[in-house]
Amino acid sequence: MIVFEFKAKGKTTQYAAIDEAIKTAQFVRNKCIRFWMDNPGVGQKDLYRYNTALRAEYSFVKDLNSHATQVGVERAYSSIARFYNNCKKGIPGKKGYPKFQKNNRSVEYKTSGWKLSQTRKQITFTDKKGIGNLKLKGTWDLNFYQLEQIKRVRLVRRADGYYVQFLVSVDNKVEIPPTGKTIGLDVGLKEFYTDSNGNSEPNQRFYRTGEKRLKFKQRLVQRKKKGSINRNKAIHKLGRVHLKISRQRQEHAKRIARCVIQSHDLVAYEDLRIKNLVKNHCLAKSINDAGWYQFRKWLEYFGVKFGRITVAVNPAYTSQQCSNCGAIVKKSLSTRTHVCECGFVLDRDWNAAINILKLALSTVGHTGTWVIDPNASGDSTSTHAGEVLYEQAGSMIEESSPL
Repeated sequence: MIVFEFKAKGKTTQYAAIDEAIKTAQFVRNKCIRFWMDNPGVGQKDLYRYNTALRAEYSFVKDLNSHATQVGVERAYSSIARFYNNCKKGIPGKKGYPKFQKNNRSVEYKTSGWKLSQTRKQITFTDKKGIGNLKLKGTWDLNFYQLEQIKRVRLVRRADGYYVQFLVSVDNKVEIPPTGKTIGLDVGLKEFYTDSNGNSEPNQRFYRTGEKRLKFKQRLVQRKKKGSINRNKAIHKLGRVHLKISRQRQEHAKRIARCVIQSHDLVAYEDLRIKNLVKNHCLAKSINDAGWYQFRKWLEYFGVKFGRITVAVNPAYTSQQCSNCGAIVKKSLSTRTHVCECGFVLDRDWNAAINILKLALSTVGHTGTWVIDPNASGDSTSTHAGEVLYEQAGSMIEESSPL
């Protein structure tokens, strides 16, 4: 599966109709969550029946395509199922109890409620919300795919306009010759990553770079009267700055991950829990600005696409252990050089990257023995060190801009 994204061009009335459709999808999801709260133990089929009752009770819900309201039910049940799974797994802390949405930004259609033009450059939404015909601006060419391959169509609202996304069922795997190279990556705040060969990629710090402009835009918002048109305009301009920073970070992670995967047969990296790391308030901003999660997500995606192996390694003691003799050398975060009693001296991150690669190779074994099942499916796209490596599973991740 892959997602193609286009900029939607229409009239002001059409944009207002899209907003109304998004609000309706949010309304259906929130009503399903409330129904589940009031009736514990209800399942997805019960929510579908409740959705039918909502369409009979509210005319604005009936105006939205029936498949789009079903997606609202699916989104509600997805949050409910995730909460139950977290409870069964005994995850410490909050379990993710379903919450009501306040600012939903998308509405999703299935195989009905829309129609593409013959040139595939325009799309018409046929329900009673009044969205009508929208022009599609983008470089992707949908003529390469059959209409049966388009499984879902999503309308997304962002700070810089509206977008149409097409979920296309297509084999996205590319065969490239093996390189015979392996690499270990140690991500950090000083450098974006340092590999086991001693090379490093600079940390761009996009948020830090744009922070001055963000503060200026935030002050403009605070100076405007609440509820006024000028305040809404200022909020919109602030959102555009945040969106630009997010896109810069995403594109940087995508570009670096693609280069790393194409250049190596095996890529090992740390299995970091970003949610726990950002609890350190002194480093939270810098950690979020680095974009480690996006980098890992694209590593796993391109690993599946190009048939490479990605291994997530437990980061425990990778910075403290000597990659030469294996001794533990305690050091604080401010200590940037690894100095061992055996006489081995190396950069701290370089030493950690070597340890990460060694852990991955000790789990995987010799190169050339990996087996990838092309029919594998699931959500996990990386192999954790300590597990037997038989296959990697691919999940649907879009190569276009994320939501």
